[in-house]
Amino acid sequence: MSHLITEELVTLDKNLGATSQDVIRQLTQVVLASGRASGFDGLYADAVAREQKTATGVPGGIAIPHCRSSAVLEPTLAMARLAPAVDFGAKDGPADLVFFIAAPEGADKEHLKLLSKLARSLIKKDFTASLRAAESPADIVALVNGALFPDETAPAAAGAPAGAGTAPATAAGSAAGASGVAAGTATVTEQHGRHAAAAAADPNRPKSLVAVTACPTGIAHTYMAADSLVAAGKEAGIEVQVETQGSAGATPLDPAVIDKADAVIFAVDVDVREKERFAGKPVIQSPVKRAIDEPDVMLREALAAADDPNARRVSGTADVASHQTGQAGESIGAKLKRALLTGVSYMIPFVAGGGLLIALGFLLGGYAITDVADTVVLENNFGNLPDGGLLTYLGAVAFKIGALSMAFLVPALAGYIAYAIADRPGIAPGFTAGAVAGFMGAGFLGGLVGGLLAGWIAHLIGQWSVPRWLRGLMPVVIIPLLASIVASGLMFLVLGGPIAGLTTALNGWLSGLTGVSAAALGIILGLMMCFDLGGPVNKVAYAFAVAGLGAGSADNQAPWMIMATVMAAGMVPPLAMALATVLDRKRFSLAERENGKAAWLLGAAFISEGAIPFAAADPLRVIPASMLGGAVTGALTMATGVTSQAPHGGIFVFFAMGNVVMFVVAVVVGAIVSALAVLALKRYATKKTAPAETVAA
Repeated sequence: MSHLITEELVTLDKNLGATSQDVIRQLTQVVLASGRASGFDGLYADAVAREQKTATGVPGGIAIPHCRSSAVLEPTLAMARLAPAVDFGAKDGPADLVFFIAAPEGADKEHLKLLSKLARSLIKKDFTASLRAAESPADIVALVNGALFPDETAPAAAGAPAGAGTAPATAAGSAAGASGVAAGTATVTEQHGRHAAAAAADPNRPKSLVAVTACPTGIAHTYMAADSLVAAGKEAGIEVQVETQGSAGATPLDPAVIDKADAVIFAVDVDVREKERFAGKPVIQSPVKRAIDEPDVMLREALAAADDPNARRVSGTADVASHQTGQAGESIGAKLKRALLTGVSYMIPFVAGGGLLIALGFLLGGYAITDVADTVVLENNFGNLPDGGLLTYLGAVAFKIGALSMAFLVPALAGYIAYAIADRPGIAPGFTAGAVAGFMGAGFLGGLVGGLLAGWIAHLIGQWSVPRWLRGLMPVVIIPLLASIVASGLMFLVLGGPIAGLTTALNGWLSGLTGVSAAALGIILGLMMCFDLGGPVNKVAYAFAVAGLGAGSADNQAPWMIMATVMAAGMVPPLAMALATVLDRKRFSLAERENGKAAWLLGAAFISEGAIPFAAADPLRVIPASMLGGAVTGALTMATGVTSQAPHGGIFVFFAMGNVVMFVVAVVVGAIVSALAVLALKRYATKKTAPAETVAA
């Protein structure tokens, strides 16, 4: 096994910049110089993206920026002891010890286990004190290797606090995966009853908690959170056992341990695997970093939940997605946004495939194919071609497949919105309500309302207390049946008609947009697409375009115009940054110039995130400049009637576009405007440099 850290990967007592991104940039250069990465851009972008999700500073003056990246050639640790310290988002102040963990996409489990072991060692005060006292890179390497490869004769538990990590690999533990699933079939009431009975049998027994920790990368925070909870539990006299669901794999907690626990803690940034094993347990949930920063607070909250009969509990009738347990302090608006984006994300494949096939049908058979497609498909074949020959036949087939795919747009949207609210029991009511919305002409607005309604009703029914003999039927029969009747009934009797009227009015308004009014809508969409480069505002504009795509037709091309506008504006920021790095290289760092080379392709493919490295380094100049160019592009595409039947792909789906020449012109003009704007801002909107003597002082 190759060395994870070498002396050339250690930097001691140097100033690596004023921000966390400056430090990550310098450490990325160190990794690249050691020959352990194939390129700077990919590794730096992945590390910054991970840092932006959750700050990696932890208590004790430590930071552990980390990522998985295809640019990494072998698992690597780059360490820096900073002077001065730099803020990495920890509550107790800046960090002077920074470990940059870079793992390849396909890192083997043995390497990942070593990386996680290092992360766990960093919460030990004697280890960090030794790192601060080390006099040379060789001393640092020796300390790290000592933590990673302790004496083989030492007891197995010497490296970590008892109970940290996963359950022991006993026969019971190794079978926990299968038995855990079986335990998960018990309902909330049944599990709660067993928990209460155990407490009543021995009210004086010590409190026991179980926890699951998981972070997106599964390397550092997952294991540090586990050890922090265990250490805090030991100090408080509470038994805490943690299941770490990290990149190195996970051994499920023994079902007997889960059954004995008074409450469960989910310290996670991703979904917990097989949550139904914890059905009926009082639960608290928070981001994984909170378990590192405030483990004692989380333990107190879990104990309070254990004594509260009204505390939130893990559901046994669903997969217990985050909508059930909820992130700590999550607002209703955040829950609603998550549900809507879930529906849109599941709907997009239907739109993508269907839209491209419809466009292909028009390309082969012309717009008149809409009138004859059904007849051609049913009455003709390769041996009996229709008037117009082979192209007409293939066009009809492509158009019909695409139209059938697009017919799932509203039901899929509603079904998966309901799924995000009530999990699997909400899917059938949601799809049914979406189908009713489509039947009544309520369109995607009806799908939104129907999905929310179906999910909410299914969730409420799932909270009913029912006899034991009926519990098994609830998720598969009772909930889908009743929720479908109520939600779809309300759509038919009350909501469908008014929403259909609103949809008709909206389509009429969009169809009538010309000139100044169309350009105004294009400006708004362009500003939204470039505001946060793939963030919530960008997603709202994109979801609006995709959701309306199914309403487009040869007679009503307004939805296709909106789709083209959103796609064109989203292409502007990466293309503009790429152009700017060519026009004035000295305004950009070497890393940014390298990012600019990749941004050409990313922009052409409508991947707005290609501009994120530039925006992250200089948001106050890059984002306004991007929005200016996006607004220009949006106005041009809407005003000139550019259309796109494809929801993604950029210039590579040119065959699905109408007036493709003007599409290209609009994107090019917007990119030039943004590029010139960002260069002007970098040249004239700069901070005044401090006098030399002040800097020296």
